[in-house]
Amino acid sequence: MRVRGKISGTPERPRLNVFRSERHIYAQVIDDTIGCTLCSASSLEKGFGISGSNKEGAQKVGKMVAERAVSKGITEVVFDRGGYIYHGRVKELAESAREGGLTF
Repeated sequence: MRVRGKISGTPERPRLNVFRSERHIYAQVIDDTIGCTLCSASSLEKGFGISGSNKEGAQKVGKMVAERAVSKGITEVVFDRGGYIYHGRVKELAESAREGGLTF
């Protein structure tokens, strides 16, 4: 709640939200003004091939969400780590999203 109290997505800079569970990791690009998810990626998708519970899976999800966002014309986002510390899988997802073309 503290993170989302300070961060909100706008049409110019939507919010890149990260959720991680024990087995999977999810990322969404959200415009909070209309309450709409613009694009998303997760380790549950068909043909993912890697476990979402490790850094390699987080890197792949980060690249996937970056490709989908850039294809929709989104290059700048606000990173919402969702209360998780910026370490491990969350850090790997963020760095691979930056490599994929997103700036935050």
